[in-house]
Amino acid sequence: MTTPPHRTRLTFHGPLSETRADALVRRLTRHRPSTVLDIGCGSGELMLRVLAAAPGATGTGVDLDAGDLARGRKAAEERGLASRVRFVEESATGTTRGPAGLVLCVGSSQALGDRLPEALAELRRLVTDHGRVLLGEGFWERTPTPDELSRMWPDAAATDHPDLATLIGMAVDAGFRPEWTETASLDEWEAFESGYLADTEVWLAAHPRHPLAEETRQRVDRHRARWLTYRGVLGLAYLTLVPTA
Repeated sequence: MTTPPHRTRLTFHGPLSETRADALVRRLTRHRPSTVLDIGCGSGELMLRVLAAAPGATGTGVDLDAGDLARGRKAAEERGLASRVRFVEESATGTTRGPAGLVLCVGSSQALGDRLPEALAELRRLVTDHGRVLLGEGFWERTPTPDELSRMWPDAAATDHPDLATLIGMAVDAGFRPEWTETASLDEWEAFESGYLADTEVWLAAHPRHPLAEETRQRVDRHRARWLTYRGVLGLAYLTLVPTA
């Protein structure tokens, strides 16, 4: 039975352009990390690019999605990086995989703790004293209205995210200084969310009476309605953090 495709047009599982990814890799490899730890790595695309730009460095990706990890291992083989990277299927809670010279945590702070201060404290524990952390974290561009919250994810609340200034203040309180602050653009968000759904939308157009069509249509329509609600309201910050002595 033909099934709907999923995420086949995405390079990164988040609003991240090629231009920004290239700039991040250059910045994150400037201090020549010898070890890289990727929390909630998925297929580890950004980690693999860091390793390609940092000869001799080794990496460990931690995630619970076996399918994403398998894709990461395949990509590492294809790029000649398999001997320098491990993809591990396990929880990141209380992980002993650090400390590392570079820690990547993009959209995955929840894997380190239920509250952001707890996750930031874990990131400080997991990075070496002269290393770097790349934190990709959600923040409110503006406070959402009650109506907007009711149309986002289930049980969405204004307390789900801080504003950008509060987010950076939390990082400082946890023992970091922000070397670089940047935020995903609207173009990056639209490219990500469109790419997330595009192949499935095309499949639905071609298979309107497929046994899976109605279920798939409801899921896709629900996802689109949610992201069009948080479009321009929810942001994603990419913070390059330096641990304080």
